[in-house]
Amino acid sequence: MKYFALLFLTFVLAVIVSADRGAVPPFIQALYDFPNGDKFGHFLLFGTLNFLLTYVFIPAPLHPNAKRVALSIGLILALGIGVEEFSQRYFSSRTFDLIDLTLSYLGVFVGGWIAFKLKERQAH
Repeated sequence: MKYFALLFLTFVLAVIVSADRGAVPPFIQALYDFPNGDKFGHFLLFGTLNFLLTYVFIPAPLHPNAKRVALSIGLILALGIGVEEFSQRYFSSRTFDLIDLTLSYLGVFVGGWIAFKLKERQAH
């Protein structure tokens, strides 16, 4: 699972870099063909990323600091997402969008919550 989380993180970073360069892969560009498809993409991409990272880093059996670990991962990811979204103002191929940012944050919250609840259920 650790390797899958690392691989997915690498995928997310590659998507961001390709979007900054104006060279979004066709399978990602296809999301823009649907109304609000890019919004769904933000939610899914960052929700999945936080799910994987939180699931991997929360110790099992559930440690007393598990909530702190989950919150820390989510906040670090949210900070990175915020910086990336605001940086889009400096790329001609990108556009800052508060709704994208909101859905990214919502994905982070939901993904982290699901991972925490799964770990909690496994502990009992």
